[in-house]
Amino acid sequence: MDIIKPRTLSGFMELLPDKQIRFEKLVQILRDTYASYGFAPLDTPAIEDAQILLAKGGGETEKQIYRFTKGDSDLALRFDLTVPLAKYVALHCNELAFPFRRFQISKVYRGERAQRGRFREFYQADIDIIGDGKLDILNEAEIPAIIYKVFRGFGLSRFQIRVNNRKILSGFYDMLGLGDKSGDIMRTVDKLDKIGADKVKLILLEDCGLTEAQADEILRFIAIRGTNGEVLSALEGYLGKNELFDTGVAELKAVTANLAAFGVPEENFAVDLTIARGLDYYTGTVYETTLLDHPEIGSVCSGGRYDNLAGYYIEKQLPGVGISIGLTRLFYVLDEQDLLNPALPSAPADALVLPMTDDMAPAISLAETLRSFGLRVQLYGEQKKFKQKMAYANKLQVPFAVLLGEDEIAQGLCSLKNMATGEQQLLTPQEAAKVILDAVNADIPVILEK
Repeated sequence: MDIIKPRTLSGFMELLPDKQIRFEKLVQILRDTYASYGFAPLDTPAIEDAQILLAKGGGETEKQIYRFTKGDSDLALRFDLTVPLAKYVALHCNELAFPFRRFQISKVYRGERAQRGRFREFYQADIDIIGDGKLDILNEAEIPAIIYKVFRGFGLSRFQIRVNNRKILSGFYDMLGLGDKSGDIMRTVDKLDKIGADKVKLILLEDCGLTEAQADEILRFIAIRGTNGEVLSALEGYLGKNELFDTGVAELKAVTANLAAFGVPEENFAVDLTIARGLDYYTGTVYETTLLDHPEIGSVCSGGRYDNLAGYYIEKQLPGVGISIGLTRLFYVLDEQDLLNPALPSAPADALVLPMTDDMAPAISLAETLRSFGLRVQLYGEQKKFKQKMAYANKLQVPFAVLLGEDEIAQGLCSLKNMATGEQQLLTPQEAAKVILDAVNADIPVILEK
């Protein structure tokens, strides 16, 4: 039989156990944080009817979607988690309680060119709040408060949630007589961080057809800087000229005031008039989150308010607000930048029980006792020499080895060896469990700031 050389497809991330455990730690922090705010978990099918997924697609979306047929069925892999959510809410509208709050951490698929930090299969971690006809502005402040809790849970403090409102931008462009071009202008302005003001101006002039004066006025407006209070104060100078603009300013003020009430420090959020988000379905508050010491990473969490989630599938108005974290890309970049904490336990078990006698029954009983304390315990059952057993424990990077020989069995004790320090103690199984628990429950951040 010919041997097939194993390989992983380009653009698909496959981790060794130690890194997978670190990745799962990020996932667990997200799950716990989202659940603490009353979001229900949701898992939609990875494969959908292509007509469903492409209802609001076209253009680049249709080019990148994985599409195939099975019999008479035209099928596709989900491109994101938002379109499946829209289908889900439309399908189960009469069974759900509104506002409907869901989180989903699942894989999505995009057939784009694989490159550094960009994947064809990757995890997204989304939360959304969907209203039935209306959705209060308070929800638009709670979302960035949750972003704050997530990134603090990761161990970060040097990050900033940048907030804006698309109504402000749309209203401002209306004032300039550019309402019909507002979508193109917003998509252009959204590239400011990536290509700079000069190139943005060139696109505004050449592609959007603006005059020099209009382009300069837009760049002056989005360049308003200062504290959140100073930016909001500057916006007040434009009030009374456009109703949509005035509504956007009022909403932005409400969001910033409520963010403070949610306990988000001002150094972690900023009103930024350059934030537009390139997707047209955003209609109100928009967010982007960056790591202050690593701007080269770009936005690590983004989203915003939209007025009609499921308009392609149901006539009922279903406004919502949500965010998405590209979890696979974030993990890849953190690992590449050496920002993942090396002190974070990466072993599949908290303790490894090593029997030193032929009779396995006492070791089995010891392992079960340790597990009863909520510990992850592996029982080593191979008939190997002591040196080989310890080599296995070292390679597994298990924090504790629990040795059980004839002397320990006779005394009703076990030898607990700290694999990092080499310290060894003779303890009862209950005492050993407490020592291990104290060590594994230590608050160790997933990410180190450098």
